[in-house]
Amino acid sequence: MSQLFRAIPKVDRLLLFPSVTALLSVHPRPVVLQAIRTVLAALRTEAQNGTLSREALIDTALSKRIERELSLQTASHLRRVVNGTGIVLHTNLGRSPLPPSVKSQLNEIAFGYSNLEMDLATGSRGTRYSHVEELLCELTGAEAALVVNNNAAAVLLALSSMAAGREAVVSRGELVEIGGAFRIPDVMAQSGVQLKEVGTTNRTHLKDYRLAVTEQTGLLLKVHCSNFAVVGFTSEVTATELASLGRELGVPTMVDAGSGNLVDLRPLIGCDETTVQEYVRAGMDVVTFSGDKLLGGPQTGIIVGKRSFVDPMKSHPLLRALRVDKLTLAALEGTLRLYRDERQAFAEIPTLRMLTLTEKTLAARARSLAGRLRRRLPKTISLTVVKGTSQAGGGSLPLLQLPTALISVAVEGLSAQETEERLRDCPVPVIGRIHRDSFLLDLRTLLDDDLPNLMEGLQALSKD
Repeated sequence: MSQLFRAIPKVDRLLLFPSVTALLSVHPRPVVLQAIRTVLAALRTEAQNGTLSREALIDTALSKRIERELSLQTASHLRRVVNGTGIVLHTNLGRSPLPPSVKSQLNEIAFGYSNLEMDLATGSRGTRYSHVEELLCELTGAEAALVVNNNAAAVLLALSSMAAGREAVVSRGELVEIGGAFRIPDVMAQSGVQLKEVGTTNRTHLKDYRLAVTEQTGLLLKVHCSNFAVVGFTSEVTATELASLGRELGVPTMVDAGSGNLVDLRPLIGCDETTVQEYVRAGMDVVTFSGDKLLGGPQTGIIVGKRSFVDPMKSHPLLRALRVDKLTLAALEGTLRLYRDERQAFAEIPTLRMLTLTEKTLAARARSLAGRLRRRLPKTISLTVVKGTSQAGGGSLPLLQLPTALISVAVEGLSAQETEERLRDCPVPVIGRIHRDSFLLDLRTLLDDDLPNLMEGLQALSKD
């Protein structure tokens, strides 16, 4: 051990390596020094643990290790990954990938000035929300619309504007907790609205809402149970019934629609998911929903509804803290425009396309991709096409199980866990799933331009 410790070179010697000198011509000296010190610290730890080999101390091995460390330290922390999990709206992986058609608009807006808050027709100051309000009203049938930074913010703003200091009546079965331990009751409390629960966990009736209404009632609230389902002996009040009761009693109504579905998915994937348009037609005064879930756009919270309720939100003090930036608006506008033609939306919006891919199509793609990969991979890596199921994810459609095709990856000398770890450590990480000691890649969430990165990752599995 003492001999290996003495064999570990010092910083000055490593700086004289030609490869390190070349790195200094590209990267700042402090950054290169940090990479060298990190490598040396790791070598000392390995020597102490008895895992350091003499081969690791030859010049070429040290140079490669420094280059790799420098690459890691200078790489963007937020990186693209290959999603082979089969979870379409994977929250950990950024949820909805944007339609490719919005790239040119994002580039134009990002690297130049824009009319974000200028009315070009008059030359006077405009509002950033006008760029998408007309589109949202056209697509949903609502009178007015507003966009904030996520759906929790949309709920917070709407509650604060419509019922602060008063009660909001909501079914016990709809008091959901979304990702990150954010709970509807907590959002309501923060908005200054007092929660008034009615009904039971599994059954709530219209009379429960009626009996709960008093002079202190500011709102009748319905919440979509995005990330769970209550099945069996159940009953819930429909949006149409609640809106009718609200009009009868003179109490505003609101629905947190969660996933933001703008198209009828029932005939395609068999899920009973209410669309935003249906909530509007039901007569709900305000509807809030996400832009980065089933809608397939950027992370936003969208508020649509009657002008008498939405317009006051535009001047609410909270809006300044919750507003979206120009890039988000550009991405949302580009995504919404595709919905003007439903066929185009299903063809070009990745989320909709992935959700509606058939098992037959996926199986054919899996066989084709496995064949292409086999021709370029060593015999130590075997690929097998198997059946499985995919999920919508993102707190959407919790009961939906989509039949899919997967590629099982087996590498000689590596367990499924080791395969997963190595692929996750690639320059462009490849993320799959492990099931019954097999590493699997789901074809449903693999994008067309993922193939080069997938190939690079799989080829690296056979290297020491």
